Amino acid sequence: MRSGEDETLARAAVDALTWQLELTPKPGLPDPRDLDARVTRQDHRALRWSAKALAPGLAAMAAAARRSGGPTPELRAELGAIGRSTEHSVALAGGGHRGATWALGFLVAAAALEPRATGSDVTAAAKRIAAHQDRRAPRRPSRGSSVSAKYGAPGARGEARAGFPHVRRALDALAAARAAGASESNARLDALLTVISTLQDTELLHTAGPQGLRHVQAGARGVLEAGGTSTEAGREALSALDDDLHARAWSPRGSGGLLAGALFVDSLPVVVSSPARAA
Repeated sequence: MRSGEDETLARAAVDALTWQLELTPKPGLPDPRDLDARVTRQDHRALRWSAKALAPGLAAMAAAARRSGGPTPELRAELGAIGRSTEHSVALAGGGHRGATWALGFLVAAAALEPRATGSDVTAAAKRIAAHQDRRAPRRPSRGSSVSAKYGAPGARGEARAGFPHVRRALDALAAARAAGASESNARLDALLTVISTLQDTELLHTAGPQGLRHVQAGARGVLEAGGTSTEAGREALSALDDDLHARAWSPRGSGGLLAGALFVDSLPVVVSSPARAA
């Protein structure tokens, strides 16, 4: 791979994150309705701006994978170091996107390592990278890892080491909704709800506990069982779930980051001159 292709992968990942941010209505997640952050406490415009700060780090991750030639322990350590630096840059630009940085970093590196891979082949390559320990990782546990340990949830590390099963489920949901004639927006909302319905989201576990997590998962399943967001019943169920999560100030942030990962994988393969896929 040439450096231009590394940058193209990074731009595709940022595009995917931007598509996720623009999607609406997302239950409990920032979207264009929350421009003043009264509901989610995360200003949508600021999140779109800070998403751009991921691009240099993601390009560096792609370049590191290209240089390594394989899913080595050294690559895993380098990705961790670049990821921590990228999180700092994003924080300076306004913050957010920590979960998306984790998922997109592994997936961009996997796409650089396997340039012709798509779909489950990309997540399989990411799994091989994530199988190694990050030997340079800080010893102090993060909030996510502490919540994972407390409740026995896989968390972000477990998701990566399992080959991003929820990214794969989102890809399947996208394909099924498109095949059924859903609009792209509705297909992406159905994919998000598919992730929410089964993910042990550590953000929800932290704020709402296991019972609250099950409540949110059941609400997402209710939308899908009503026919998804392309149906009137599904849209009514989505509206009720959205109102409920906003009233409780609960946010399935982990699901949002994994949807961005799925939208990135869905956009592959990318080439230097290709335009971004329309939403």
